[in-house]
Amino acid sequence: MNDDITLLAIESSCDETSAAIIKNGKILNNIVASQIIHEQYGGVVPELASRAHQQDIVRVVQEALTDAGVQKADLAAVAFTRGPGLLGSLLVGTSFAKALALGLNIPLIEVNHMQAHVLAHFIDEPKPAFPFICLTVSGGHTQLVLVRGPLDMEVVGETADDAVGEAFDKAAKMLGLGYPGGPQIDRLAAEGNPEAFAFPLSEMPDLKFSFSGIKTALLYFIQEKGEDFVRENIRDICASYQHALIRMLLNKLRKAAKKYRVSEIAIAGGVSANRGLRKALELEAEKQRWNIYIPDFQYCTDNAGMIAMAAHYQYLNGNFVDQGISPLPRMKI
Repeated sequence: MNDDITLLAIESSCDETSAAIIKNGKILNNIVASQIIHEQYGGVVPELASRAHQQDIVRVVQEALTDAGVQKADLAAVAFTRGPGLLGSLLVGTSFAKALALGLNIPLIEVNHMQAHVLAHFIDEPKPAFPFICLTVSGGHTQLVLVRGPLDMEVVGETADDAVGEAFDKAAKMLGLGYPGGPQIDRLAAEGNPEAFAFPLSEMPDLKFSFSGIKTALLYFIQEKGEDFVRENIRDICASYQHALIRMLLNKLRKAAKKYRVSEIAIAGGVSANRGLRKALELEAEKQRWNIYIPDFQYCTDNAGMIAMAAHYQYLNGNFVDQGISPLPRMKI
């Protein structure tokens, strides 16, 4: 009898088609196919994303199985991202996972994409101790999550409007930097003066975030200064804008750590790959005496490795779903 727990995980929430194999809690691989077609449109086009998932998913899953030396008969279950995300994209991954699980007569595991971002911290050492607070920052979400256990999470703070990742991407579009915008701003910010220009910080109550105001402030700034000024001072503008966004994130993170008396701090999501944020968090951790945890770059953006880790805990807890399951684009933690 084979007692190994070998799972296939599929991620298709946005514009990355990804598959990963996890065996007894250890990630064996993390295959990702990115979609470059969206670059020419300056953002993700949902219909094009779902079509690309259909084209890539069979190849990506087969590559994950072959790379890990795993046969379909070795699988104990199939996991997939149920939400949140784009409906068409989620539908491709969900349908494929359901069909494969049905054909192999093995259990099916749904995974919450945002919970998976948090659990990416348990892929590699060091791993945070419970309870910890995770600042989850991406193109669609900005959340403060109090994590008491692998399957026990509570959102204690989130954005009232835009996500911080959207604030980065929309700013990059206004500045003519192309898509994806966040990495472009981060790269230019490293060469600029973060104190050159002052952008307003939102004053939301409690642990709420708001990023719509700073986007509007940047728009007015660009209109007032003109294209030539912006082009000549692009590095300082990026550095100052990014500095303001990071200050807003860390201000709320500091409040959350104090409120819940937690010194174990983690960040996750696509924006956690931002070098400016990582450096600022490290400096803040020294002041506050926090233990901080930042995933490897490959587990920051959308990937099936984190889905696999979340699925492992679901499997151990016996959390399976039936074939009637459907995508949930606005799925909450």
